[in-house]
Amino acid sequence: MDLARPQVAGRRTRSAAARLGLVAVPVAFFVVFFAYPVAAIVARGLHVDGVWRFGRLCDVLGQPDIRHVLWFTTWQALASTALTLLIALPGAYVFARFDFPGKQVLRAVVTVPFVLPTVVVGTAFLALVGRGGLLDELWGVRLDTTVWAILLAHVFFNYAVVVRTVGGLWAQLDPRQEEAARMLGASRWTAWRTVTLPALGPAVAAAALMVFLFTFTSFGVVQILGGPAFSTLEVEIYRQTSEIFDLSTAAVLTIVQFLAVGSILAVHAWTVRRRESTLRLVDASVTARRPRGAGQWALLAGVLAVVAVLLVLPLAVLVRRSLDAPGFGYYRALTESDGGVFLVAPIEAIGNSLQYAVVATLIAVLVGGLAAAALTRRDAGRFVRGFDALLMLPLGVSAVTVGFGFLISLDEPPLDLRSSWILVPLAQALVGVPFVVRTMLPVLRAVDDRLREAAAVLGASPWRVWREIDLPMVRRALLIAAGFAFAVSLGEFGATVFIARPDNPTLPVAVARLLGRAGDLNYGQAMALSTVLMVVCAVALLVLERLRTDRTGEF
Repeated sequence: MDLARPQVAGRRTRSAAARLGLVAVPVAFFVVFFAYPVAAIVARGLHVDGVWRFGRLCDVLGQPDIRHVLWFTTWQALASTALTLLIALPGAYVFARFDFPGKQVLRAVVTVPFVLPTVVVGTAFLALVGRGGLLDELWGVRLDTTVWAILLAHVFFNYAVVVRTVGGLWAQLDPRQEEAARMLGASRWTAWRTVTLPALGPAVAAAALMVFLFTFTSFGVVQILGGPAFSTLEVEIYRQTSEIFDLSTAAVLTIVQFLAVGSILAVHAWTVRRRESTLRLVDASVTARRPRGAGQWALLAGVLAVVAVLLVLPLAVLVRRSLDAPGFGYYRALTESDGGVFLVAPIEAIGNSLQYAVVATLIAVLVGGLAAAALTRRDAGRFVRGFDALLMLPLGVSAVTVGFGFLISLDEPPLDLRSSWILVPLAQALVGVPFVVRTMLPVLRAVDDRLREAAAVLGASPWRVWREIDLPMVRRALLIAAGFAFAVSLGEFGATVFIARPDNPTLPVAVARLLGRAGDLNYGQAMALSTVLMVVCAVALLVLERLRTDRTGEF
């Protein structure tokens, strides 16, 4: 017994050291490339002439135009969330309970909009509802200067969030519980309301919170479709920073957004924990069946019609508009440099984006993989568990703030990176890390911890335990995480627009610059570049769909 105590103590010491080693890299990454830049720009705005001006908070929030921005940001996020749930919940039911030909392909089609860059989403709806768009050609109707264009674009973007989050759980709920309620005399509506809806409540709440978060911090969609009449917090931060150069106001708005996002993420974490701990689930493969009766076939047809009109049509119109010029004229024009806004031919943005995305993916997989491994350890402390929530912050904190913070904070030795190409993939990796963590965590938690303990008892080092036990089981999840990080990095816009050099633009930045210039040629080139970006993201998603498993299919 006495001889065993030093061995146990040694294993505990090695375990603690391994835990600290796993979390050290992610913590250092987020401190240096997230917390420090955000804190730097907030301090730059509120610390003037050696004095902290916290009274500026009341001054800014008291301005009527700022209050209007806050009101519109909240209102459009609530409206977008409600409209998305209303339209997407029937789709979640169809994907969860029905089995029909082409279901897997349709699932991929539904998910394509979510991984598309917001710039492409805005451009696609501009081609549909804007000047010279399909609605304008057919009926002379334009919606690009109305709030409806923003709301519909947000539904387009977030439809898959509801279908994946709610539908994934719905498919695993035991249908016999609802059938038992009906056998006891309950109507179909009463059985659904009293049995299924309470079980789905946490998943619906989690999906609603994620949609609200994405729409509350919307930038690319509102920037392209909103025009001067509509501005969210994110757009206003960009305007105050890059156009008015009022860092004080931008800092105040950043603090407001940070507090709002932190509250949303805290509620989201609570709903996720509740969902994971209170449900009895069954194999999803046994709950789906072919539609029965005219009503179910009509529901399936209605969902297919929504997918065709709301999700497929905008992308089809985008592709058609890119082909308006004879002989692929808009695509050929991408190979020419005008020497103005673009110092290089716009087509070079494709190569730049791919290179940046590859490097960002490697960084995100490394940082996110280490974070996920630390979070799965049973001996993880409160600090490590709290770090799980912090990993989600880059999805909600202003990317504009992060990008501009890079410029003003990473400009002195030993981190003088302002002129370095690595700034772009570092900013993109910040957004990719949460997706890596969320994809890998369920699989890592499913690995039997006794296998790790047995390997450690036999003398294996923590690195060898990971290589021999965890890696073979999570290899597929790792590939899926890398694919998501690649797609997300490819479309990052808010931070990249600040730090991408004029001679090395990315695809989203090039699209935004083309849309900001007058002329049909520039507009057509924007449509062509958006189509290229859409195709690249769609191909990445189709590869993901082939790799997807039930355990790694959530966002």
